Amino acid sequence: MPDTIHLLPDHIANQIAAGEVIQRPASAVKELLENAVDAGATEIRLLVNDSGKALIQVIDNGKGMSPKDAQNAFARHATSKITTIEDLFQIRTMGFRGEALASIAAVAQVSLKTRRAEDELGTSVEIENSKVTETSSVACALGTTISMKNLFFNVPARRNFLKSNSAEFKHIIEEFTRVALAFPEVHFSLTSNGQDVYHWEGGSFKQRAIQVLGNSYQTKLVTVGEQTDYLTITGFVGKPETAKKTRSDQYFFVNRRYIKSAYLHHAVANAFDGLIAKENFPSYLLYIDVDPTQVDINVHPTKQEIKFEDDKIIYAFVQAAVKHALAQFSIAPSLDFSLDASIQQLDAIQKPFTAENANTTASQSLYEGFTKKNQAHFISKSENASKQDWKSFFTTIPNSENTVGQEGIDKDHYIVKPSSMGFYKDGSPLQISPEASLLQLHQTFIIAPSHSGCIIIHQQLAHERILYEKFQKASAHPHATQKSLFPVVLELSVSDAILLEEIIEDLALIGYEIEAFGSNSFIIQGIPADVNAGNEKNAIELLLEQFKHFSGEVKYSKREKLIRCMARQMAIKSGQSLTQKEMHVLIEGLSECDIPNITASGAPTFVEFKEDYLNGLFSK
Repeated sequence: MPDTIHLLPDHIANQIAAGEVIQRPASAVKELLENAVDAGATEIRLLVNDSGKALIQVIDNGKGMSPKDAQNAFARHATSKITTIEDLFQIRTMGFRGEALASIAAVAQVSLKTRRAEDELGTSVEIENSKVTETSSVACALGTTISMKNLFFNVPARRNFLKSNSAEFKHIIEEFTRVALAFPEVHFSLTSNGQDVYHWEGGSFKQRAIQVLGNSYQTKLVTVGEQTDYLTITGFVGKPETAKKTRSDQYFFVNRRYIKSAYLHHAVANAFDGLIAKENFPSYLLYIDVDPTQVDINVHPTKQEIKFEDDKIIYAFVQAAVKHALAQFSIAPSLDFSLDASIQQLDAIQKPFTAENANTTASQSLYEGFTKKNQAHFISKSENASKQDWKSFFTTIPNSENTVGQEGIDKDHYIVKPSSMGFYKDGSPLQISPEASLLQLHQTFIIAPSHSGCIIIHQQLAHERILYEKFQKASAHPHATQKSLFPVVLELSVSDAILLEEIIEDLALIGYEIEAFGSNSFIIQGIPADVNAGNEKNAIELLLEQFKHFSGEVKYSKREKLIRCMARQMAIKSGQSLTQKEMHVLIEGLSECDIPNITASGAPTFVEFKEDYLNGLFSK
């Protein structure tokens, strides 16, 4: 029988490898920009057409390549940065695996022009489908210009999986921004379809942070700077007022390489504990410089996930550095260590510490916990622990009869009268009589009597369900719009402007009337009729943030994501006080929903307690 195992041709092997490195146009942008940085460029220009599908071109003024290097650069596993196995653990450059250019050449038509300072003429190389089609000497500027055209032209199935131009361009902006933040001393510019998008002059880390985050952060950044023998942490964190509902404006760099680490994100969030609401996320831009031997950056093809030798040490340093920065700028709560005069009169201060006191102290288990190795968390069991009366842990609960009748407490407000417990006959727990007395608990839950017990409704989740179904039906019957007396001008970043243009038609169905107004600017002419005016700008900005970072196990359509984000944003929030009428209207609206018992994401909107279950709670 013939042999069944054979070696793949080089061009097929390269296309398979390209699937790991070049997943979309933004992947190629990242690799090309990092190569330009490694070449020592001080000015890097990125030009894209058709969101990178038609053209991606990177022009740098780096050191360039020799004619032989220009051809070898496109071979698999060709690199100038590793010669021995030890070099693999001392990586401080960006691109080092030698797969980027080979992968790009396997799925695009590539043109390279490069010249070194000592050469009079440069080198031009044309590559298609991993094969060099032409090599020549040309006159060109110092540095390298690399162009890749018609991405995935020879893999149409991969090209069909690319998203819309606006979605792909947003990914390109993300990669461009990350590289620009990592190297603020380099001049970066981005041009899309012939129009200038970004033009960032080289400068300090703070100047680049302001360029990326916006001028509004000029006075809202707190400097972080901690240097230890193990690592150095520098950068900025946003003041508490910059916290957002989503994880935007969060950047971690390790040895100038952008990384994703939920573990370190948690460290920063813990440092902000008590300063921002629990549902908000802080803004930060942190650079960690650590010995390359302490990290492994070769655990993922994109090199955005790395592994630390000791995660716990890095976590502790990051958390401490952020806390120290917040405290230094009088943002975090501080302790008052001023000396109280009364303390000076205590026996511990006035009387000497005798040998008898020392022996007594040394015999205690607490002293041993501080002096013996590995005993800091050891708690010895007291001999009398089992003899303690467990009832002493509880205090006497005041008699409710003595408190309900006190001045300032209305008994009728807390007790549901039998006469008010009327129900409709269809048996639905949400069919509450208009005369029923409702109770709002913790300004979050609504307690209502039902025909067989009681129901507890979560006001925010219930309202989310109502709005979700209303927005779903808006495609057939567009929602009413109230014109704004004074239209609001909305200034957005490039990526947010692209996103808003993408969803502006769907917003019109919901009731928002928004028009383009110049470069990255929009005018809000009208808002949904049932939305209070005065907060239009923040509402749209929050909607865009939620839409960008929408998470879910299932991939939803653009319109479905928008509807869910709108329902979540416009719903009554926990902590909002409601009148009896408002609670009744909310319950009535929920009862009219097609699926009233759960939200679009599957969370329950209400819970019913049957009468027999309640009786069982009080039986012996």
